[in-house]
Amino acid sequence: MPSPVVIVSNITSVGPTMAEPTGAARPSDGGSRPRAVRLTNGRTVQLDPGDLRTPARAELLDSLREQQRPVYLEIEPDTSTITELLIPHVAHVTSITRIDDGVLGVVLDSSHGRHLIRATATNATETERLARTAAASGSAVIVTENDRHEIIDIRDLEHASHDLPPRYPGPGTPPHTSWWQRFVERIRACWRYQYWPWQWRCCVTMHRAQEIFDSMAAATCSPLAALSPCIPFMYPDDGCWARAHEMCRLMISNGLSPNKVWIQGSLVAVTKNNPNCHVYWGWHVAPTLCVRGRKSWRSQRMVIDPSLFTSPVTEAGWKGVQGDLNATLKDTSASDYLWGSTDPTYIDTNSKLAYYRLQLRNRSIQFGPPPYANCP
Repeated sequence: MPSPVVIVSNITSVGPTMAEPTGAARPSDGGSRPRAVRLTNGRTVQLDPGDLRTPARAELLDSLREQQRPVYLEIEPDTSTITELLIPHVAHVTSITRIDDGVLGVVLDSSHGRHLIRATATNATETERLARTAAASGSAVIVTENDRHEIIDIRDLEHASHDLPPRYPGPGTPPHTSWWQRFVERIRACWRYQYWPWQWRCCVTMHRAQEIFDSMAAATCSPLAALSPCIPFMYPDDGCWARAHEMCRLMISNGLSPNKVWIQGSLVAVTKNNPNCHVYWGWHVAPTLCVRGRKSWRSQRMVIDPSLFTSPVTEAGWKGVQGDLNATLKDTSASDYLWGSTDPTYIDTNSKLAYYRLQLRNRSIQFGPPPYANCP
């Protein structure tokens, strides 16, 4: 059997086959007639009419077209039928480190997930070379990985098919805070456990904190639809900074004063929302709220993170489930978006949320919607 043809391209249109008139009515089952996918590289491929995933894949491809995002396709050469569909990252390679024997970890500037190059992969040598070239040049690349986050394809970004993404400093660069923000944080740190009336007024009760948590969790996406403005908590693999920024926006619009807590380390979180039952991160971020104590006027920061919990937790409890006791925490204001950048208009936030909604939909099409019954 011949090897599949690999194509990475943007999408021009998704519709009927070339021989079928554009206005032809679709059959009631939505999938018994081939769907033509026209790509910006000039090629036309088709979805398998006998595949039950075809209607959902056609909608996903049309969403990628609308968002002007590239797609990775594996094509059966004789029939030009799509056999595999993945959604790449468009990012800069920040660094490459050896994390185990025969395993390299690739850090992308706009990702907190762990991306792997395994020496056992058939194209490992070429993939490593391309990753190191991208890291040295600082140029944006298209990075495709499988659902285990093993990189299977890296290639240069075609400027004509996608806008250049902004370059973020990446992990290791402290989130930006001005001198007056640092001063305020020091004062707050001194007063955090004191009995000051104005702090009491700014903090919420534990009951109210749970209500806020529940309202954030209720914004979660339906996996197979994942329609805006839902938050893709059920795709925990990546995108935490966009989820955190959107949650902060919702809290602020309701008169609250959230902050954020960042963690860096070799993180691993157990989850039923990944088919492998766990995810690896290099860092993570979530909103925090000042919460009053139950029996005194003392208060503490509580983390609001529906991707990991079902209720507010202390920062120590949040750190404790992420698998690295040596991980470091840093508290910042809600305005810190991603490693020295802000997003006051939420344009990048919305773009990233849209991207991870597509990742959630694609995983749900491939493996079924989460949570996954095989996970403990």
